[in-house]
Amino acid sequence: LACIEAVIRHTEHVSYEIIVMDDCSPHIQARQLGKYLKNILFFSNSENLGFLQNCNKGASFAQGSHLMFLNNDTNVQPGWLSSLVSLMAFSQKIGMVGSKLVYPDGQLQDAGGIIWREGNGWNYGRLDNPHKPEYNYVKEVDYLTGATMMIRKTVWDKIGGFDTRYIPAYYEDPDLAFEVRKAGYKVMYQPESLVIHFEGITNGRDLGSGVKRYQLINRKKFYEKWKAILEREHFSDGKRLFLARDRSAQKKHILFIDHYLPHYDQDAGSKATLHYLKLFVKNDIQVHFIGDNFYDYPETPYLGTLTQMGIEVLHGAWYGAHWQQWLRDNGPNMDYIILSRPHIAEKYIDTAREMSQAKIIYFGHDLHFLRELREYQIKQDPAILQSSIECLKRELDLSAKADMCYFFSDTEKKELHKINPFAAIDVVPLYIYDSFKHREKRVSQCKDILFVGGFSHTPNIDAMQWFCKSIWPIIEKTLPDITLYIIGSKPTEEIRALEKENIVVTGFVDDATLNRYYRTCRVAIAPLRYGAGIKGKVVDALYNGMPLVTTSIGAEGFENARSAMLIADQPEQFAEKVQMLYLDDALAERYAKGAEIYCRKYFSEAYAKEKM
Repeated sequence: LACIEAVIRHTEHVSYEIIVMDDCSPHIQARQLGKYLKNILFFSNSENLGFLQNCNKGASFAQGSHLMFLNNDTNVQPGWLSSLVSLMAFSQKIGMVGSKLVYPDGQLQDAGGIIWREGNGWNYGRLDNPHKPEYNYVKEVDYLTGATMMIRKTVWDKIGGFDTRYIPAYYEDPDLAFEVRKAGYKVMYQPESLVIHFEGITNGRDLGSGVKRYQLINRKKFYEKWKAILEREHFSDGKRLFLARDRSAQKKHILFIDHYLPHYDQDAGSKATLHYLKLFVKNDIQVHFIGDNFYDYPETPYLGTLTQMGIEVLHGAWYGAHWQQWLRDNGPNMDYIILSRPHIAEKYIDTAREMSQAKIIYFGHDLHFLRELREYQIKQDPAILQSSIECLKRELDLSAKADMCYFFSDTEKKELHKINPFAAIDVVPLYIYDSFKHREKRVSQCKDILFVGGFSHTPNIDAMQWFCKSIWPIIEKTLPDITLYIIGSKPTEEIRALEKENIVVTGFVDDATLNRYYRTCRVAIAPLRYGAGIKGKVVDALYNGMPLVTTSIGAEGFENARSAMLIADQPEQFAEKVQMLYLDDALAERYAKGAEIYCRKYFSEAYAKEKM
């Protein structure tokens, strides 16, 4: 009753039925459940069939597209079922998914099961802290504990249910997982599905008596059935646990280190990081991630976005203090270590080289010394010049130590090769899209001007101050009825001070709101006077099919892009090009189409894979 009560209380957003199989239970009141509770079908066996046959019989009555096996000694928690359904829906290649099981005292029972070469099972993480990062990412596993697991009905029918050689119970659940893989599907662990399990209540714990004794008997049957696969694909008892826990022995492993979890809705660098993480995962690479502040941002979706992709995120105080120990223990399993941004690479590169044989990749984003040198040329501040010199020394050192340097524009490659001709450097796209948009509205139906950029980045502050002071007054004279929308996180006091009747500073907006601005505004601007590298705001405008006016700095790195954007560096010219796009529908449509074509060519998944 407690099990069913928890299912009813904690199951939301999923249509379900409950099938109760009474295998000659002594509890007569259980047989009355179907009379009083919704969604419940009750079936009673005339003789005791045992766990395996009882499950097979119960599954034959199911009407749904998925079967969820749940022991009666469990207590499900909020979101337990919807998270399993969501994971199953992610890919048709996933055939079976299971929950994180914890004991009533809060200790972990298992985070997915491991089968060793000898046929022994291992509850990964048993009696450990269930909140540790290693137990909280979606992953492929050898098997799932039969106390709670979901399988596609079509896969179940194809396999024929639990193998009856294991009657009455034990080893039918790992056998089923092996059969699912044999049929061409994956078996996955979903940490967001949390279930409390009162282990031992159903069949006891004594291996020498009752049904429990079949655990040893059936292990031998299991080993004989799967001997060839066990010897070919599995490790000996307790060996190579790091690879056995998520079946990643045949995968490449990447450790990606950035300054924090990707704030992909806040800044271009984070968005780029997320796009590359997605590319690696999609290409079956096992990814481990460190954010240098080791913070999990609990009020945001950032951690969950990565862990639900299957990325192990090392966060929390222990990892902050012991990341070197983790790298010492697991560095030999890494094939690549990617260090993102110079201050991060500088901190980790020597330790990464010492503790692994991995290829070290420096993800520079842009050349910081070049960006600061250009800022100095405008502001003439000696402190900025000194900072640029320090950045140059750092970036030269990193380019010499790394096996490969990746930048987002050819300008960085050329500039760095001038001062270090021996550096291994290649250019990769800033963003990677696996699908592309079509404008919902014709440009002629749109109104207003749009700037998008985060204001923790000083070039964006300078850009909008310059635009509003030197360019906007010119535009207003011929286009008095339009509004300039300035969108971006962390607007400073200087940016807030730009607001007036026809200039709106929104601050941060979510993706849905941002997409609405892209759909309804007519012209995008990127009036950058200094900076380096490919500019995310420019790529975003191209991706959304926006007619765009930018500067030579904003267009830097966009090769052969004259058909995708207009470029001007002087206030009068910049204003004139905005007015052209605003007043000439045919011209605006041509540049909108050119933007889409350019983005499809240079920011596709296929192009990124070719470049890497």
